[in-house]
Amino acid sequence: MTASYDIPVVIDRREGPYGEVVLRRHGALLQIIANGCFLMDTSDGRSERLLIDAARDALDGRARPSVLIGGLGVGFSLAHAAADDRWGRITVVEREPAIIDWHREGPLSALSAPALADPRTEIVEADLVAYVNETSATYDALCLDIDNGPGWTVTEGNGGLYSRAGLTGCARLLRPGGVLAVWSAQPSPEFEGTLRNAGFQRVRTEEIPVARGVPDVVHLAVRAG
Repeated sequence: MTASYDIPVVIDRREGPYGEVVLRRHGALLQIIANGCFLMDTSDGRSERLLIDAARDALDGRARPSVLIGGLGVGFSLAHAAADDRWGRITVVEREPAIIDWHREGPLSALSAPALADPRTEIVEADLVAYVNETSATYDALCLDIDNGPGWTVTEGNGGLYSRAGLTGCARLLRPGGVLAVWSAQPSPEFEGTLRNAGFQRVRTEEIPVARGVPDVVHLAVRAG
């Protein structure tokens, strides 16, 4: 008997401002690939949900906190935040116009349509690093999921976001007592140290169990104030 395997099928391929971005279907899953690097798929979403919940739970009980989500991805983080009435304003910064299109008009709308229709939701098409440096807006929580981790960035330009200077910029966007949550494919004690050196308090790491290998994690830190 010959085994059969699902072969990924490309649904859309575009040249974006930062290179090639691809949406493909692999069996029942949708996958996003950037410049040949696998970013994420629709298989689970546990870590994206933890990213949002951990940030909310680390806040000081303030009413209707606002959240900035860095990276739209397949939409798990946005959908989970919008499903929670406790959040107030929900802003998502996504630099790839193709990904925004796939949510508004393409196959990913099945995951995100209710969240996009929520009046609390705003999608900002911008590079997160530039947005952090340029915006005058402030938030209660900042949830970052734009890379595979502080040491495994999708593009070289993202690296500065995880430096002391970049994290100081993130702190500027947070209101006093606000929470920074950063998703990573692996723990990073070095990044925890950088968070402390940037002035963050209550730095800790939450693990997300995976079937095999090193657990995904969410790094959490609180702005002083």
